[in-house]
Amino acid sequence: MPVADTSQQTSGVAERYALSLFELALEANVLDQVRADLDGFQAMIDESDDLKRLIASPVFSADEQSRAVSALADKAGIKGIVANFLKVVAGNRRLFALPGMIRAYREILARHRGEVTAEVTSAHALSSAQEDELKSALKGVTGKDVAIDVSVDPSILGGLIVKVGSRQIDTSLRTKLSTLKLALKEVG
Repeated sequence: MPVADTSQQTSGVAERYALSLFELALEANVLDQVRADLDGFQAMIDESDDLKRLIASPVFSADEQSRAVSALADKAGIKGIVANFLKVVAGNRRLFALPGMIRAYREILARHRGEVTAEVTSAHALSSAQEDELKSALKGVTGKDVAIDVSVDPSILGGLIVKVGSRQIDTSLRTKLSTLKLALKEVG
């Protein structure tokens, strides 16, 4: 099976689960709480290679994944809808798609609020003041309120990569150095 087909399957799974979670959160009037809990769990994933392996590896049984995710949710104070959601995802052997589900939930929530979502990659975590400044700048460009989905990738060295719809702005130091390296090769 080609890689593109696999990613489309993962995307479809992620969107279906995220939509179900959104509908539950909307009905219970806890949209922001669910977003905060998902953001907290995503932060745990980003900070732990062991958790990334647990989520991605088919070696762990559904029961092992479910128990581990439940313990982590309890430790993080994640309760209610999101805790149950994580257990269902683990029990259905769909943890590999969890980061996509979290991203899809954010996008669905943004659309519900009339916002546009920007995917932002930064070399380090952004402060809330930096996030607010970025949202303001993006609102000026798009003309809409902007929800940002920030991921940290130290390999970009510095700067940001921002994707809004089909547009991408890459101010990463890695890209600037690559461009400079290419220019120097052409000169020499």
